[in-house]
Amino acid sequence: MIKDPFQRLNLDREVLSVSQLNNRARLLLEDVFGAVWVEGEISNLAKPASGHIYFSLKDSQAQVRCALFRQNALKVRQALRDGLAVRVRGKVSLFEGRGDYQLIVDNLEPAGDGALRLAFEALKEKLGNEGLFAAEHKISLPPHPKRIGIISSPTGAVIRDIISVFRRRAPQVELNLLPTAVQGRDATAQIVKALQLADRQGFDALILARGGGSLEDLWCFNEEPVARAIAACITPIVSAVGHETDVTIADFVADVRAPTPSAAAELLAPDSSELVQRLHNLKRRLQLRMQHRLERERMRIDGLQRRLRHPGERLRQHAQRVDDLEMRLSRAFARQLGKGQERLTLLQGRLLAVHPERNLKLQGLRLQNLHERLQRSMVEGLKSRRQQLSSQMHTLHAVSPLATLGRGYSILLDERGRAIRRAAETRPGQRLHARLGEGELQLRVESPEPSPTTLPLFD
Repeated sequence: MIKDPFQRLNLDREVLSVSQLNNRARLLLEDVFGAVWVEGEISNLAKPASGHIYFSLKDSQAQVRCALFRQNALKVRQALRDGLAVRVRGKVSLFEGRGDYQLIVDNLEPAGDGALRLAFEALKEKLGNEGLFAAEHKISLPPHPKRIGIISSPTGAVIRDIISVFRRRAPQVELNLLPTAVQGRDATAQIVKALQLADRQGFDALILARGGGSLEDLWCFNEEPVARAIAACITPIVSAVGHETDVTIADFVADVRAPTPSAAAELLAPDSSELVQRLHNLKRRLQLRMQHRLERERMRIDGLQRRLRHPGERLRQHAQRVDDLEMRLSRAFARQLGKGQERLTLLQGRLLAVHPERNLKLQGLRLQNLHERLQRSMVEGLKSRRQQLSSQMHTLHAVSPLATLGRGYSILLDERGRAIRRAAETRPGQRLHARLGEGELQLRVESPEPSPTTLPLFD
């Protein structure tokens, strides 16, 4: 370990390039800071196509950029979003491409009970929508089981309580313990593996059990891999996690939920007068020693990893720069595409304004309007002509000689058909033709009277 990380810098007048300065700053930060835990709120969350995750971790006064690379992001079961309070572990570093101080995250977990409750409700809603809690997927428990698998910690009161119930009620039932951690980082993977292993061994039923504890203590039973492993089992499963008031996602997915591990044993243990006891002390002691040894080796490996300069760091630096360029390219492409779309919309509007179809429609409407006006004008003109003709017919009838004849008058015509207007125009013995209102008369003049004779108006 370097006693003074500043010794790597030359304090004389040495001119550095920007790349050299950023490289030395990164090495300095990584030497001074080991793995640190930081708690804060997620903001500016970004998930590019590479699978890496970038975000800022902030509190009320400051923020720091964080990078969660793909191989570590796959381990995160929590659905990340802006505003979520989390606790992360990582090492302080520098993104040389932009000179950004950042935290390279290798582990992320919810911060506080409130965050865990939020994650619990989100996963419960997700799995419920997928039908993992549906009653039609539940398997009935066997009435007389012969072999039962117990997935639980080999230590503690849980396994003792289960064994005690079976010893008292059904000592003939064969119990098989599949030891697993029920709390901590490795618990989820161990429980999933134990479920898969137990489901292949032909047990009549399985008991998934753990004692009581806080929400954080029971959190491995709220993980999505555990829920899906339970749902995939063809062996009936009784979930007995925590006390009667504790509820986990495993309880909803399991075929039957028991309020306590002892109650789970009573559900599967038929009453019997014989007592059989099976001891697991050696296995429990071996499991504890293995766990302690694995923990010591894990701590030793973590120390070696912090001291080792792995080539993957440079690859991650380049991967982060590629992701940064990809996001900038995507934004620039989106801006250009938006401008092109706006111009296309404008040109389409101008084209529609001068399109011949629009003028044809306008001219068609105008032609239809003129046709209708012509029809109305013709009808009104014919009506006016009919009225005028009727009026003229009445006028003509009023001055027509025929009308006069109809009132009792007659017209006298001479031999050449000329009308006789004065008596002086006739001579004695002259033949005249009289035209009446109805019929005609042939007359002869006896003697013309030049002076008019007044005729009575009424006979």
